[in-house]
Amino acid sequence: MKKLALLSALALLGTPLAAREPNSSPNAAEAAAHHQLSLIAQLDDSGPMLNAVIVTNPNAPGEARDASNGGLPLGGRTILVKDNIETREWPTTAGSLALKDNATGRDAPLITRLRAAGGVVLGKTNLSEWANIRDNNSTSGWSAVGGLTRNPHATDRSACGSSAGSGAAVAAGLAWAAIGTETNGSITCPASINGIVGFKPTVGMVSRTHVVPISASQDTAGPMANSVHDAALLLSAIAGGDPLDPATAEAGKYATDFTQGLAEYSLRGVRIGVMVKQAGSRSKVDALFDRAMEDLERAGAVLVPIDYDWPDEFWPNSLTVLLFELRRDMNAYLATLPDPAMPDTLTDLVAFNYAHGDRELRWFGQDLFEKALQTTDEEAYRKALAMVQHATREDGIDRIMAEYDVSFLIAPTVGPAWTMDLVNGDNFGGDIGAGSLPAIAGYPHLTVPMGAVEGLPVGLSFMGAKWQDHEVLKAGAAYERARTAKLPAPSFKPWQPAE
Repeated sequence: MKKLALLSALALLGTPLAAREPNSSPNAAEAAAHHQLSLIAQLDDSGPMLNAVIVTNPNAPGEARDASNGGLPLGGRTILVKDNIETREWPTTAGSLALKDNATGRDAPLITRLRAAGGVVLGKTNLSEWANIRDNNSTSGWSAVGGLTRNPHATDRSACGSSAGSGAAVAAGLAWAAIGTETNGSITCPASINGIVGFKPTVGMVSRTHVVPISASQDTAGPMANSVHDAALLLSAIAGGDPLDPATAEAGKYATDFTQGLAEYSLRGVRIGVMVKQAGSRSKVDALFDRAMEDLERAGAVLVPIDYDWPDEFWPNSLTVLLFELRRDMNAYLATLPDPAMPDTLTDLVAFNYAHGDRELRWFGQDLFEKALQTTDEEAYRKALAMVQHATREDGIDRIMAEYDVSFLIAPTVGPAWTMDLVNGDNFGGDIGAGSLPAIAGYPHLTVPMGAVEGLPVGLSFMGAKWQDHEVLKAGAAYERARTAKLPAPSFKPWQPAE
């Protein structure tokens, strides 16, 4: 019977998304939530055991039914939330055993907005522990709390990270959409590798209050979904100002209904910059990118080659910024936790990991945590921050777009998924992608599926200037309509060469 149930679930995953959207009636919303909980049991907790979801909401079907009655924008749609974002129902762990009992009873402001818009929190998703900032030699998608997340397209391949569970869950049909977070690639990489849409908004578009931090200058939450429209709809729900997060002071000017104009937007005559060197060195990825560019030109876009190199000393300065802000911002977050038994500082987290090394440090260490404790020179930090922000803003995206007279920049997001390896860590390879530019600048970055290499998805990145979130989404939606590449369906099996 279990095998038959699994086959039935897989068959339903092949139905068009619109047929599964819980927006037609309260009964449909309730049934969709019931079905998704069943899929989580069949695909995540057993069967292929994706390990994408760490906790579920048994009340979701009733909440979906009630929310669909209210005439609200999300209408009872179900959303999975990365487990570094606080929700009142469960502990928020960031994947670490140090926070396994971190039950704050709080909703992050972005979750308050989500519920007010008629969204239903279906559960929490696994992630790369501490959003992949603990150690240089980490394995994306692993946490001590949730184990190792598997890619539904190839269960022996990486789901990337740090929003691994959110990406894998959406690809597997376990929820209508999910929320991830990004500091540098943590939404866009798992979205690309799992074959879904991911959007990293302008930093400040979405509140970061009650979200476990890495970097105040780069952190943001964002939507992960099956289409640009759905990502835009979710962003519309969670975007907006927050008096506790100064970065959102201007969000009210730019937060809008991001679905407006998506269907009508035309690329005809739109100049788009092609990040040639950032396309990497993988011939099969190049072939996908070439086809995507042909689709864009067929839709009327004018493609302009861009010659860009990272400036000298950029990466050491970028690391200084992350490590200084990690120590400062983590200490500030831990100080807000209501439970006195929780760690107080990053120093406490390092000590906890050593005390529980058999479970926390078996696969990789915590060298970045320890380096962050030593990165205390504020003057050096401020110089590094000014350097990397100037290099990615005024002398980066802003300069490139003005110099080449383009409205957007494109590149492959990242290469296809690599084999998971807890012993040796990640193996990105190919030097593909330009996502660090918008990540460090704090500018918007959208990835849209553009095909697959041997059944492994690869995404196309659209990047724009600060607060151009809506325009970037429109461009991505136009490409989505023009795309001719066939997209793969999840196999829920180990990788096999394409026939």
